[in-house]
Amino acid sequence: MAQKHHIKNAGLARAGRAKIEWAESQMPVLLQIRQRFARTKPLKGIRLACCLHVTTETAHLMMTLKAGGAQVGLCASNPLSTQDDVAASLVKDYGISVYAIRGEGRRMYYDHITAALAAGPHITMDDGADLVSTIHKAPARYGGKVIGGTEETTTGVIRLKSLDAADQLRYPVIAVNDADTKHLFDNRYGTGQSTIDGIVRATNRLLAGSVFVVAGYGWCGKGLAQRARGQGAHVIVTEIDPVKGLEAIMDGFQVMPMAAAASKGDIFVTVTGCSSVLTTSHFLKMQDGAIVSNSGHFDVEIDLKALKRLSKGRQVMRPGIEQYCLKNGRRINVLGEGRLVNLACAEGHPPGVMDMSFANQALAADYLVQHSAELGRHVYPVPKAIDREIARLKLKALGIAIDTLTPEQQRYLSSWEVGT
Repeated sequence: MAQKHHIKNAGLARAGRAKIEWAESQMPVLLQIRQRFARTKPLKGIRLACCLHVTTETAHLMMTLKAGGAQVGLCASNPLSTQDDVAASLVKDYGISVYAIRGEGRRMYYDHITAALAAGPHITMDDGADLVSTIHKAPARYGGKVIGGTEETTTGVIRLKSLDAADQLRYPVIAVNDADTKHLFDNRYGTGQSTIDGIVRATNRLLAGSVFVVAGYGWCGKGLAQRARGQGAHVIVTEIDPVKGLEAIMDGFQVMPMAAAASKGDIFVTVTGCSSVLTTSHFLKMQDGAIVSNSGHFDVEIDLKALKRLSKGRQVMRPGIEQYCLKNGRRINVLGEGRLVNLACAEGHPPGVMDMSFANQALAADYLVQHSAELGRHVYPVPKAIDREIARLKLKALGIAIDTLTPEQQRYLSSWEVGT
């Protein structure tokens, strides 16, 4: 079948290939899996539709799936996350069908999703569940051959569990996001570093001494709060979960409702996975010059429609910064159109952490090929054996050894007789 694609400019491929090659040395786990896949071809004859951020790290996942024998179609999971040079290289140098252009509008975004689905995938690979959502809205058209899927994000897993709870999920999906080697590292260390990177690149602001408000203290929020404190910021956490709120207090952060934090913050970041986290009442309390950004998956956490209604005008101050001038004279600066600031204003997570996330994706696809017939139409965790194997490979690549249990210790841990 002839390769299909829709990208910005194939002439950008050379620059994209250099970036892809640079990342390879930092992704040793995925490289080992790719080498095994190239020998064993576990995905031979399998078609995958992938809706992911089109970045250098994702390129290595696509190359791994192709090495395993799969036919792959890739589209963007966010209109502002595509690296056009990487997309060009994937098409020109690696023969991957890519449908993604940075800055694409909503209509093109969904046109690209349907283009990736047009090949009739056996497996879907999602970052936010937009592929699954599209299939479920038109199952006869797109879902006839799907045997299973994977999901990369907290937001996507929430959507899928909602489908599962309503008994409407049409095929088994593995929640890659919930693997220990994903959320404990990608969400915490990846989001923490890359979000700070996006904010600093966009604004060139000094974080030391600023009041930095983190909305949400899940794994992403924890990593972000820790990194902001490491830069010298005074961190305030807002939460709706009493357990997470208590955890933030015991981790040494201030905790308060957003209604109270709104008047105190210099920089705000939403990482909740929910909608309308920052809205009219908060905007009206913010200081002049407040910086507002989002590191949750969708652009619904900041109520931009409400902000526009409150404003008498807006202008672009720097690439990635849109300044809203409120009718009360105060100015609020929105980064990356309220989309993922780490991708809209920077390059996303470093390859060293995406190595483990995408290793989970590749091995989960392999698992689905082998076991989908045994699975019901539910959301499943990544098997612990896969999680442990990825951690083992990562430690090995880092040159780190750990202890193993002796036979005596194994007997002790598996028995109930021995006490004080």
